[in-house]
Parts: sequence; structure tokens; C-alpha cells
Amino acid sequence: MVDKKYESLKIENIVASGAVAESIDLVDFSDKTENCELNKKRFPGAVYHIANPRIACLIFSSGKVVITGLRDDKALADGLAIVIKSLKDAGIEPLKEPRVAITNMVCSYDLGRYINLNKLMITLNMERVEYEPEQFPGLVFRIAEPKIVVLIFSSGKIILTGGKTIEDVKKGLDALKQKLESVM
Repeated sequence: MVDKKYESLKIENIVASGAVAESIDLVDFSDKTENCELNKKRFPGAVYHIANPRIACLIFSSGKVVITGLRDDKALADGLAIVIKSLKDAGIEPLKEPRVAITNMVCSYDLGRYINLNKLMITLNMERVEYEPEQFPGLVFRIAEPKIVVLIFSSGKIILTGGKTIEDVKKGLDALKQKLESVM
């Protein structure tokens, strides 16, 4: 039986980062790699767009990378394999074991009901809540364990960010729901 509890939970973006080489000559790499742009006046790294999976990689001379646009672990593995092959093709020696890991997941969820954000702000723990509707239409709620930031909108739609695994995100969602049930 499918767990309906997380039915509307959707991964919107995954960011991974880490090291893939000791150092990278960005000028050489960007010259030899298709879909790789380098503009040091605007940004200190190269921006490498990969079509399948559809991701963007920020590649730095230190050998570090940030990969964004991921949707799952398979996209991370596939994208990392393409980056490693591109490094080798450009004559750059990658690390034998690249150290790249998920650093942030952004997920959306629909609570399925209207939320009175003013009432919620008053009833939640104030030091972990920010709500300034003149600045931003959502309420920001910080969950301590797991360390998740939740953006709550009056429509009942929420964004959860900061998790490193889908389990972290689900725990954060459960903590939020428990908090909402106790105050609403």
C-alpha cells in the first residue's frame, strides 16, 4: 500500500557539492568542454551545463564543484560521471574517489488547507519564526532537528529546504504537521 501521508511531497531541486580534482585549469577546461562558460569578471568558476540529466555544475580551480538542478540520486551519479569524463577528456586528472555529497534538498508539499499565518505566527515558538508579509508572503519556520527551514504560505503550500536526505525532509514535515495540529 502506498503511503498517502507524503503523497504531495515533491523534490524540486537537489544541490550536491564536493571535490572532484586536486586543481583545475578553468581556462583550459572551459576551452575544451562544450557548454562550459568561463567569465572570471562575473564569477570565479566555470559554469558547465549538462543536458541529460539537465543540471548545472559550478566548477572551481580548487577542484571543487557544486551541482544543482538534480532531482534524484541517479541524476547525481550520472551527472558526476559526465563531469569526471569531461575532466579526463580535457586532460585533467580527477580524484580516484570524488568526494561529492548532497548538501541541500528543496521540496514542495501541499497541506491541503488554508493556513492563517497571523494566528500561526502568534502560536508558534517566536524565536524560530519570521513573518513579515510586507517583505515576503510566507511564514519562515526553522525546525531544529532535523535542521530544516519551512516556508509556509496561506494557501497551504509549503517549501522545505535544508535536508540532506528525503528522510530528513519527511521528519521535518512530520514535525511541522505535529506543531500545526497542536496550535490550529
